[in-house]
Amino acid sequence: MSRRRAVITGMSVIAPGGGDTAAFWDMLSHGRTATRSISLFDATGFRCQVAAECDFDPAARGLTPQEVRRMDRAAQLGVVAARGALADSGLALGELDPGRVAVCIGNAVGNTTMMEQEYVVVSDGGRRWLTDWSYAVPHSYNFMIPSSIVTEIAWVAGAEGPTTLISTGCTSGLDAVGHALQLIEEGTADIVITGAAEAPVSPITVACFDALKATTPRNDDPATACRPFDKERNGIVLGEGSAVFVLEEAEHARRRGARARAAIPSYASRANAFHMTGLKEDGREMAEAIRVALRDAGLTPADVDYVNAHGSGTKQNDRHETAAVKESLGERAYQVPMSSIKSMIGHSLGAIGAIEIAASVLAIEHDVVPPTANLRNFDEECDLDYVPVEAREHKTDVVISIGSGFGGFQSAVTIAAPHKVAA
Repeated sequence: MSRRRAVITGMSVIAPGGGDTAAFWDMLSHGRTATRSISLFDATGFRCQVAAECDFDPAARGLTPQEVRRMDRAAQLGVVAARGALADSGLALGELDPGRVAVCIGNAVGNTTMMEQEYVVVSDGGRRWLTDWSYAVPHSYNFMIPSSIVTEIAWVAGAEGPTTLISTGCTSGLDAVGHALQLIEEGTADIVITGAAEAPVSPITVACFDALKATTPRNDDPATACRPFDKERNGIVLGEGSAVFVLEEAEHARRRGARARAAIPSYASRANAFHMTGLKEDGREMAEAIRVALRDAGLTPADVDYVNAHGSGTKQNDRHETAAVKESLGERAYQVPMSSIKSMIGHSLGAIGAIEIAASVLAIEHDVVPPTANLRNFDEECDLDYVPVEAREHKTDVVISIGSGFGGFQSAVTIAAPHKVAA
């Protein structure tokens, strides 16, 4: 029996600096940055006052007043992206067996924006230890449970198959797509609406990262604040956004004449069992995830055309990731381009892995590797080809996208041009 394979037949991105997939790619391919001073709330007094925000108007993107009222910003981003991915796929939802349609969405911090806003109201600005429930809005429960995000997307798709929220920190988007792949491979579903959504630019999240000193204090120069692999890097820039895919069993897609934008041949994940936020410098667990992902896809390091890096812009992450790529790819690590789009769109926590997969698909479609913007002062500890400042034309058929998350999660997904994967 031949292995069931998965292809992307629909894709939609909502990201900082790009209102749709085309605008997102235009920004990346021209090396523009969308990091700016925080405007979603008054960040005066915070250590970090910089973020990458989406210019997102839910009403203009087709959400009704009722939908806007009941959904947090993260769910709104996810629903709009899901509708876009379904439209891009050309699926006729009414003709599908809903029991064969699944949903798997990644998210790290839940419905942070509305949960915080509602808590401020019911606690009288934090003055009441015992909150007054009578001031709560009817949808407060939805804001308390991250699974409401995936529920909303399942309703959009009419999906009656497995419906799952994956919350593994900053690898959530990669892990959601990986789980979706497994559902197709094992025969549980023929179609999975997958990806991730996150809207963490809120006072509580910014305060948490301030306390960790994980975000950059470079408030005087927001456009160049995120500098992955640069000698002067000093922390992440929070972002937000969503990327959603229609992942479809390859034969199912072929029978209906669907366009396969890319294949997802494999996924692997490991944990370091080491520290909640710290990383081992040797990158051993990430290297193992990369090796396993390549092995399961029937690929070798020589097949890899581009590494879409986690590239968060912290000292320890960039060293850790550089070591992992060297360990897993060997000499090929010095020959293959590797870049971080977080330099342009920030770090949207649970959503970024899915957004980076979308960037990888577009790199394959256009044979262009997006750059690591703001990389001008090279660090001798980070000595690979990080595609500084400007995008590069480069034949790209196979990409490996990698991520690292709080808790020690290390994940890798392979993305390939459809012709590179055996039927």
